[in-house]
Amino acid sequence: MLWTIIIILVILWLLGFFGGNISPRFPRTGNWIHTLIVIAIILIVLHLIGVV
Repeated sequence: MLWTIIIILVILWLLGFFGGNISPRFPRTGNWIHTLIVIAIILIVLHLIGVV
């Protein structure tokens, strides 16, 4: 379950980061891109140390 959330966050981050290059009509996400990747990294670290 946790890995599913992490994968979804990373995919959303990638879409936000490269979305403007794929299609100019793709919405600008601003700081949400960085927020998503930080959340994904925190979840990965917590999972690796065994807290979650």
